[in-house]
Amino acid sequence: MKVLLLKEPRESESGADPYIKELAACGHSATLIPVLAFQFVSLDVLTDRLFDPEKHGGLVFTSPRAVEAVRRCIESSALGEEWNSVKDQWNAKSVYVVGKTTASLVEALGLKPLGEHTGTADVLSRLIIEREISTSLPLFFPCGSLKREVLPTTLRQHGVPLETLTVYETAEHPELEKNIMHYFTEQGVPASVAFFSPSGVKFCLELVKKLSGEKLEQIKFAAIGPTTAEALQEAGVTVSCSAQKPTPQHLATAINHSLSHDL
Repeated sequence: MKVLLLKEPRESESGADPYIKELAACGHSATLIPVLAFQFVSLDVLTDRLFDPEKHGGLVFTSPRAVEAVRRCIESSALGEEWNSVKDQWNAKSVYVVGKTTASLVEALGLKPLGEHTGTADVLSRLIIEREISTSLPLFFPCGSLKREVLPTTLRQHGVPLETLTVYETAEHPELEKNIMHYFTEQGVPASVAFFSPSGVKFCLELVKKLSGEKLEQIKFAAIGPTTAEALQEAGVTVSCSAQKPTPQHLATAINHSLSHDL
């Protein structure tokens, strides 16, 4: 069956995106349409913070893009060669992450991630509260312009200091509407549409509804996790399945299960 994935391609992967591979292994034909465009900002400030670890109690990463911003700073900075000693100072502190993708990118920088199995910012914030004390130096949190307030709010309520810095801005992909319309024209209404972020719901859902017309009821809507599922429900859509963890395997299993129920 046809599955439409509304997500960014994995830049570090060679060959097919892992979500497309996993769905193919279940016998489904998946197509990926990028939803968002990113622009990095404040990289000079980020560089200053990265190479001055003594001012912070640790690092927090909740998205691959934030780690990409750090990688760019290290590679383009005249201080790049100092990173080996600086990263040891960060590793003596805590480097918190959400999810395996972010964790693997953090490891590629030579840092040791904590919390890769947390899956959501909500669960990660609980781990941080258990480990940190309120008198410690602030954690440093490079993030995107559309970050949710769950983690900063929860930490603030528990007295854990946090310094945030917006290092990338998120906007709708310039060819999103054209690409979605082309997909529906060429391939028709998919059996399942998977969303990977609340932004994806905001930018795509109305168009998907419009193009599906009377066949909208036939579509199984899938979400990568609870935050995205919540955004779909708030938009009035029934969520057929949600991945237990934000991985290609878990999402493919959930979609396959929901589609096979119709057979």
